[in-house]
Order: sequence, then structure tokens, then C-alpha cells
Amino acid sequence: MGIFSRTRDIIAANFNDMLDKADDPAKMIRMIILEMEETLVEVRASAARTIADQKEMHRHTVKLDKLQADWGEKAQLALSKDREDLARAALVEKKKAADMADQLKQEIAVLDDALRAYEADIQKLQHRLREARSRQTAIAARLESAENRVKLRTLMSTERTDEALARFDQLERRVDYAEGRAEALSIADQSGKPSLSDEIAALEGADQIDDELEQMKKALGKNSAEKEG
Repeated sequence: MGIFSRTRDIIAANFNDMLDKADDPAKMIRMIILEMEETLVEVRASAARTIADQKEMHRHTVKLDKLQADWGEKAQLALSKDREDLARAALVEKKKAADMADQLKQEIAVLDDALRAYEADIQKLQHRLREARSRQTAIAARLESAENRVKLRTLMSTERTDEALARFDQLERRVDYAEGRAEALSIADQSGKPSLSDEIAALEGADQIDDELEQMKKALGKNSAEKEG
């Protein structure tokens, strides 16, 4: 396939249809981008060769223009010496140089058209390449999201998850049992006979109650005396 045909096919390609029909959209978009990058390199290389050819043709036209001037001067010199035959031959050579120059200029004009086409194709290819890379990023993000959802659902539906949850239940039961044992030991310590600490605390509490009661009596007696007075 020629470079122009490939370029036109890529520019006219419908990425959406290609991706919809692909078994692996991510792989398809990578192939599309690779094809476009390779084509873009080839188009630029062709444009560079065309520019080089143009420059070479321009150099030849300059030489041919100078050659025409030289043959023209020679024809005038021959004619001034009454050598019409030499003058005629010199003019023939001048015409040959002029014809070659005209042909090169026509070829340069053709190359100008080709360069404009290359420039337009390069711009379109670059636009399509940016579009394809953007699609690749979106497809990669969607694919990663889908794979993560599949992994999550697979994890939630596997026996490993059930086993992990069962282990949590066992740990909770062990904790419940340990707490129950602690509460049972606390109940066992509460026998009918109070401990030494409990008896001392009770005495301290009794002293506080006696002090408060005495203060209330004093206050009551004082209030009664005030009323009698």
C-alpha cells in the first residue's frame, strides 16, 4: 500500500466502529496508534525528501539560467564577428538550457503541490493521533476500573472471604468467652463476708455520716435558740 493510500485510510478511519468490533479494544487502539505513528514518520520522511529534491532543482535552474546567459553572450560575440553559423549554434544551446529550466520549474511546481498535501496530511494525522491517544487513556481507565470491579466481586464471592469472616466470628466468640470469665470471677469474689478493704471503707463512710449528722444537730440547735430569743 502506498504512503498516500495508507494516510488517507487512517485519516478516514472510524475509530468507534473499529473499537466496537474489536475483541480487545485496548490492543486495537495500541495497534492504531502504532500504525499512525509509523505512517506519520513516513510522511515526514517523504516531505523531507521532497524538500531536498526541490532545493536541488532550484540549484539546477540557477545554473541553467546562467548557462542561457553565457550562450546568449557567445551568440552575440559570434554574430559580431560575422559568424552567423556559430551564433545560430550558440542560440540552439541557449534554447536547450531554457527548455530544461522550464521543465525543472514545472517539476518544482508539482513538488510544491505535493508538499502542501504532505503538510495537510501531517496536520490531520497529528490530530487523529491525539484523538487516538486520548481514546487510549480513556479505554485504559475504563479497563482498569472494570478489572478492579471484577477482582472485588471475585474476592467477595470466594471461599477465602467466607473463611476470613468465619475467623472473625471465632475471634469474637473468644473475646466474649474471656469477658465472661472475667465477669464470673468478679461475681465469685463477692462472697457473704466483706473484705478488709470493704470494712475499712465502711468505717470511713460511717465517720463522714456521723460528722455530717453532728453538724446538722448543731445547726438545728442554733436555729432553735435564735427563735426563742
